[in-house]
Amino acid sequence: MRIKIIALFAIITITLIGCQKETSTPVTPNPIEMEEEEEENNGDMVEGIDYFIPHIDLNNWKVTLPIGNPTEVKPPEILDYASSDLLAPFMYNDSIDGSLVFYCSPGSSTNNSSYSRTELREQMIQGSNNTNWTFGQGGKMKGKLRVSNITNASNGDSHRVIIMQIHGRLTNAQKVLIGEDDNNAPPVLKVYWDDGRIRIIRKVLKNVNVNDVDILKTSAWTDEADWLGNDVDFNKFTLEIIASEGRLEVIVNEADNVVFDDIHMQKWGVFENYFKAGNYLQTKDEGSSATVKYYNLEVTH
Repeated sequence: MRIKIIALFAIITITLIGCQKETSTPVTPNPIEMEEEEEENNGDMVEGIDYFIPHIDLNNWKVTLPIGNPTEVKPPEILDYASSDLLAPFMYNDSIDGSLVFYCSPGSSTNNSSYSRTELREQMIQGSNNTNWTFGQGGKMKGKLRVSNITNASNGDSHRVIIMQIHGRLTNAQKVLIGEDDNNAPPVLKVYWDDGRIRIIRKVLKNVNVNDVDILKTSAWTDEADWLGNDVDFNKFTLEIIASEGRLEVIVNEADNVVFDDIHMQKWGVFENYFKAGNYLQTKDEGSSATVKYYNLEVTH
């Protein structure tokens, strides 16, 4: 009996010592298991844990900058914008939210405007402004964007910025016909971010019976304004423009829309057109600026 008790005591002692050794030894996590767990916790990240890159195809865009005369950057140079010292202050990536940033403050302007812009201009053929589209051919532009920062005017309201456009263009024959020295025609559509709301300005004829020559002149057209949807403020939103024969539609957040399919749109078919997108700041106030972020931007014809 005494021998059995001693043997039992020895077994218990050895077991306790073994348990003490196991609990005092730190457990090192498996690095492969940790990596798999991190991937699960971070969801569907594509570019990496700490950064994102915007996926916007710039092959058919040029950008106008608020510097120089003004300065324009076309393909293929624009494709290397992320490493361009020239573009860096005005057009760059935000790797935190995966956006393409357009920054603008008052500076150089184009011939037909007094305001500055960091704005993309569609080029259907790389490096050329001479190939454009008509409403009969149609076109659609859709983007996800937000105005992330903008200064205030002296009355306390935010400055305005144009974020998308359809701009008209004269053919060379039309330019000669009306005696113009360039191919500029009115913009049929301007989409503004205006103090947190989306404002639309489109062109309408002053006289719908205008003749075939005078209709080509900027003086034949005037502005008609409208508001669209609820306030977007500084939040992300989607904006889509669809042009087709005698029809123009603008859609905000895939829900609120306005359609123009009247005589003015039918008559507009005389012009060629191109899309524009970015940051066209509508002020020359000293110290003013705006920052517009695009998360995606697509054009189809």
